[in-house]
Amino acid sequence: MNSKESIAVVWLKRDLRLDDNESIYRALKSGQRVLLLYVFENLLLNDTHYSERHFNFIKQSLSDLNARLKPYNTQVLSVVSDLSSAFNQIQSIFKVEKVYSHVETGLLVTYNRDKEFKRYCRNNFIQWIESKNNGVERGLVNRDNWFENWEDYMSQSQFEFKPKAEQFVSNMQIQQIYELLSPMDLSTKIDKRFQHGGTTYAWKYARSFFESRHKSYMFDISKPEDSRTSCSRLSPYIAWGNVSIRQVFQKAQELKEQSNEKKHLGAFISRLRWQAHFIQKFEMEHTMEEASVNKGYHKLKKKISLEYQKAWEEGQTGFPLVDASMRCLIETGYVNFRMRAMLVSFFTHLLWQPWQNASAHLSRQFLDFEPGIHFPQLQMQAGETGINNLRIYNPTVNGLKHDADATFIRKWVPELAELPTAFVHEPYLLTELEQQLFNFKLGKDYPFPIVDIKENRKRASDILWNMKRDPEVLNESKRILNRHTIRDRNRMLSSD
Repeated sequence: MNSKESIAVVWLKRDLRLDDNESIYRALKSGQRVLLLYVFENLLLNDTHYSERHFNFIKQSLSDLNARLKPYNTQVLSVVSDLSSAFNQIQSIFKVEKVYSHVETGLLVTYNRDKEFKRYCRNNFIQWIESKNNGVERGLVNRDNWFENWEDYMSQSQFEFKPKAEQFVSNMQIQQIYELLSPMDLSTKIDKRFQHGGTTYAWKYARSFFESRHKSYMFDISKPEDSRTSCSRLSPYIAWGNVSIRQVFQKAQELKEQSNEKKHLGAFISRLRWQAHFIQKFEMEHTMEEASVNKGYHKLKKKISLEYQKAWEEGQTGFPLVDASMRCLIETGYVNFRMRAMLVSFFTHLLWQPWQNASAHLSRQFLDFEPGIHFPQLQMQAGETGINNLRIYNPTVNGLKHDADATFIRKWVPELAELPTAFVHEPYLLTELEQQLFNFKLGKDYPFPIVDIKENRKRASDILWNMKRDPEVLNESKRILNRHTIRDRNRMLSSD
């Protein structure tokens, strides 16, 4: 009986790229042939935080990888399976000796999955080798020297992808594995509403941003319409690992040294730092997926209103900028940071609903859903950290300031498009006579506001400001600052 060939498996997760991928680099250096694997796990296919748009983006990313792998006579083995079942079938043909992957800062279900896989590897005499992902570190107890270490990681040379075809498990052998597992059909329908997944598209967006679009980055970053072109739009490609932060960081730094637009590029670079900062925060305190990181806010109780939540989810609140932002997000998977913050603030402050009830709906809409960004930001915008300034966004004021001519609102709330601009921002100010004049009926063509902003803002402000002085909140705030604060925050914020 022939003995099985020993191979190394690269288990791809949120690192769907070939360049600057430490797991692939190390596997190719192992001396064993390499199998690239992506598992569409049932635990994520059925998770409430994910939706079809995410899996389509992943499929497109894998198809892009396969196109580049074609000269090497290999492809990514892409299957629908539980993780252990996939490895059991692979092991019926090969002896898996080593598994390479990055350390994933994901949901609690993926963390528990990783613990189970660690036991599986131990029981099957497999060595599992994990690599740092984008400078985020596991096992930290505080943030001492974190920024310096992150900057050092970003300055290091990228991992090159220069393999030979004989280093990979061949397509023919991969087809043998497919006969034992359920292949995932990687075809997707063309949908121009969403950004297309894959490294090829990532660099198209990056090139256009670095060549020209960045020149109005700081001017337009808060504008819901203009930011769609002046912002980099790289967030989904970073979230799913089509490019590494290091690749983008080094490219931005290189251009900044040669550019006259240093302020715009510096601001962009600072946001790359903050992206890693928030993921590191979640990595160090994953309980914030389900509960406020500041335990003092666990006593905060809010009355659930399914009616309010439904109106918010469908963009039917009677507040035009809120509704435009939600409808745009549902249709395209993207709105800028300010509109995201406003959506959360409106839900948690003005509707007075718990942030946990907004989590799954928003994550399903965000094409760039990244757990390490998602949960810390939800809590920060909800005002339940105890260490951040309380911000209660007024959607009307934000609309007048950042969408003055109502271009964005008219685009996404077309039932208001024919009204004069002032009424597009505040349709509830229309008198009965004006409604007749414009052939528009409040409550029929567009809903009345579902809450009183002034009254609800005061309630939220009074309660949350009082809670900031609660002894338990204060004690927890000190603990959070000691654990998560970066000592040299000025350097972290610097755009120079």
